[in-house]
Amino acid sequence: MKVAQFEIEDGSCVAIELDGKWINYSRAFMSFHLLEHDLALRQPESILEMLQFGIWGVSDMKAIVTHIKTHRLQRFLSLPKGAVLKAPIARPGKIVALGLNYVLHAKEGNFEVPKEPIIFAKVGSSVIGPNETILVPRGLGRMDHEVELAVVIGRAATKVKKKDAYKYIAGFTICNDVSARDLQTNDISAKLPWFRSKSFDTFSPLGPWIVTSDEFRKPIHVNVECRVNGKTRQKANTRDLVFDIPTTIEFITKHITLEPGDIVSTGTPAGIGPIKHGDTVVCRVEKIGELKNPVRYR
Repeated sequence: MKVAQFEIEDGSCVAIELDGKWINYSRAFMSFHLLEHDLALRQPESILEMLQFGIWGVSDMKAIVTHIKTHRLQRFLSLPKGAVLKAPIARPGKIVALGLNYVLHAKEGNFEVPKEPIIFAKVGSSVIGPNETILVPRGLGRMDHEVELAVVIGRAATKVKKKDAYKYIAGFTICNDVSARDLQTNDISAKLPWFRSKSFDTFSPLGPWIVTSDEFRKPIHVNVECRVNGKTRQKANTRDLVFDIPTTIEFITKHITLEPGDIVSTGTPAGIGPIKHGDTVVCRVEKIGELKNPVRYR
């Protein structure tokens, strides 16, 4: 099931795709609980709120879809004209990203393939949504695109075992881990962290929506690719990850508690390249869709 975040005239809402159209899930949630359970619950306005309050569940979503169809509510719950698709998680508490998690990407940077996951953080304020502009600062040299499959955490995860990892995943989306490459290279040479080169405003395009975990066969083997101005630069499959998703979740949660709405970005394949003013970057992940963003100087 596709679940998206929209900005509408009177605020924001969660939407689900139903028969090829977006339906206001926030209102459907209220209708379902009032009519079926006689409960006046607070209408959720964001996916992050649903995750944090424990009201995200595929079985519940399917029950609400049945409710919509039974009561023929599609027309009343369709999104208004002018609804704007936003990042599915506007301000994640944490973005934990992986470095050098594809063999060929490590080799193109002249790095050794890591023996354990390399993790680093990006700030939540770096997130933008579909069709929003990546703003590249002037004077800092090369800026790169990096398409990645991103994991959305569904519930608090501490010391998770690999065999249980998928139980903590709400779904999957796309992240473009935009990187100030020259700045990153200089910081690495000086034995400094990568944090600043990864966390500029607009450097984490996310979206276009979340596809729930049940839609994916495990292990997760999906094609990922990135095109700039229509030309393919990156193309791979997540079966080539050095550390798969369960291994990554187990490794992170040994040290760090992952919370609902946190993002784990699984690393980028070979083919990274520069982006500049006037470019259009399209990141695609099989079974999810496309994340498109223009690039401008700021």
